Amino acid sequence: QVRLVESGGGSVQAGDSLRLSCATSGRTFSTLGVGWFRQAPGKEREFVARISSSGDSTLYSESAQGRFIISRDRSENTVNLQMNNLRPDDAGLYVCAARIERPFPTENWASWGRGTQVTVFS
Repeated sequence: QVRLVESGGGSVQAGDSLRLSCATSGRTFSTLGVGWFRQAPGKEREFVARISSSGDSTLYSESAQGRFIISRDRSENTVNLQMNNLRPDDAGLYVCAARIERPFPTENWASWGRGTQVTVFS
C-alpha cells in the first residue's frame, strides 16, 4: 500500500519561494508517477505538476509553468516541488498523489497524502 506524506508548506510573502516534499513508502519508488494538486477554499482541486516514474517526463499547469520545478530524489524516495515567485493565487492545500506506472501504467491517481498548507500574503 502506497503511503504519501507532504511537508514544506508555510506562510510566505508574495515573490518568495517554498520547497514542498512528498515522501513515499510502501512500493518501489521507481514504479510510481507522482503529481501535485492544490485546492483553495471554495474552489475545485486543480492539477499543478507531475513527474513520471523514470523522471524523464514532467508536466506543469499553465500557472506553474516557468515558476515551479518538480523533481525526484531517488536517495530519499521523495518528489520535490520547488515553487518560486509565489503569488497570492498560489495559496491552498497542496496534496501529492501517486499512480502505478510500472510494470504497466495505470491512469488513476490511486494514493493521496493529507496535504500541506501554503499561504501567500501580499
